[in-house]
Amino acid sequence: MARTGTVLTLLIALGTATAAVPATAAPATTVVQALDHAAHPLRTVEPGGSTSDLRPLDRMIGDAQVVGVGEATHGSHDFFALKDRVFRHLVEEKGFRTFALEAPWSTGLRLDAYVRYGKGDPRRIMREEFQRDYLWWNNTDCLRLVEWMRAYNVRHPGDPVCFIGDDIAWTGPELYDAVTDHVAATRPELSPRFAELYRGLRPTVATKAYIEQYLSKPYAERREMAERTGEALDLLRGQDPGAGRAAYDRAVQNATVIDQTARQYAFDFEDPAQIAEAMRYRDGAMAANVVWWQRHTGTKVLLSAHDEHVGHVAVDPASNPKTQGAFLRESLGAGYVSVGVTFDRGSFNDTGLDEEAVRRWTLGPAGPGSNERTLDRVRHRDYVVDLRSVGSPAREWLAKARPTRTIGTAYPDGPNDIALSRSHDVLIHLHEVEASTLRDV
Repeated sequence: MARTGTVLTLLIALGTATAAVPATAAPATTVVQALDHAAHPLRTVEPGGSTSDLRPLDRMIGDAQVVGVGEATHGSHDFFALKDRVFRHLVEEKGFRTFALEAPWSTGLRLDAYVRYGKGDPRRIMREEFQRDYLWWNNTDCLRLVEWMRAYNVRHPGDPVCFIGDDIAWTGPELYDAVTDHVAATRPELSPRFAELYRGLRPTVATKAYIEQYLSKPYAERREMAERTGEALDLLRGQDPGAGRAAYDRAVQNATVIDQTARQYAFDFEDPAQIAEAMRYRDGAMAANVVWWQRHTGTKVLLSAHDEHVGHVAVDPASNPKTQGAFLRESLGAGYVSVGVTFDRGSFNDTGLDEEAVRRWTLGPAGPGSNERTLDRVRHRDYVVDLRSVGSPAREWLAKARPTRTIGTAYPDGPNDIALSRSHDVLIHLHEVEASTLRDV
């Protein structure tokens, strides 16, 4: 999630080649003309029907193992519907099998159990898990995707799609139980030590209450809790995997996420420099979780997150020094592709600054001098463009920072100066968006 004014929302908020010009076409003389030459129209953002208009996106993605698809707001229907549509297409045409959401790891495991095995009720899981700053995912579009994934797996039991969360602000009790159950089964003499190290950490209240209680603890206590989770992780890593290597690896990953959550809160939130380091830590941890999943399952992953998180460069390095996209590019190289998503006008759900109540906000056309003002002059209403192969003078225009809408979990937020081609490999621009339909809000 993108940056907002509160500490917690800060933590969990949000070589090119010139495109060939046909011999019969006149060279582009304006930025819009160059974008016109490079842009490919999108038929719709809604899932269903022909996806032939997404074939240019296939070429842009190439052989990437992880594709990050962004969003300019967390609360607009069109962004999530687009990701749903793109994921279904990539499953069918490019062999993708994992949808990764900017949501807690333990939440992803609960939803994955439903998607793969039919365990639980997705509506209840979403209600229980998507609280506080994660409430944006408790919408009808996310539910539709999860139900489609379950239906796909019923039809393809031998080649399932998977759902994961990569975030760390909340770790549910299931993860603590998974680690301690593994220890009890493999090294029962260590069970008392793990019980002591995890003392007071396993959640016994709802997601929102747990997060708020954790944040209210003194800095020294939060640091001590992180020291204990780190010791537990080191103790588990020091054990012999034996014959059950896969189970051991899962247990270590679960213990890693428990430790990530504790360390996310083990920063001094009174110190702006430490808040920035907390943001950097969070993005690095999210990237590490995606990479772990991709390497251990071998599946191709569509990663859903805010534009700021999937991008290659930080929008505001002073407050968030390094993005998840930058960490992923470091780990995967060309195996990671970033797709930014912009919009010209429309509505979204958000709170106001320092408010809890969710409101519907509506914005008119983007202002003069913004990236969106020019992007919306391209002849297609909605379109995709490969920023790596756009011709001049758009190439130079895309490399310069201009005001761009990057709206997090509280509004007003932004715009921020962004150089689109430095932040993303591919861009999808939507003319107009509408607010998503939230559940249980």
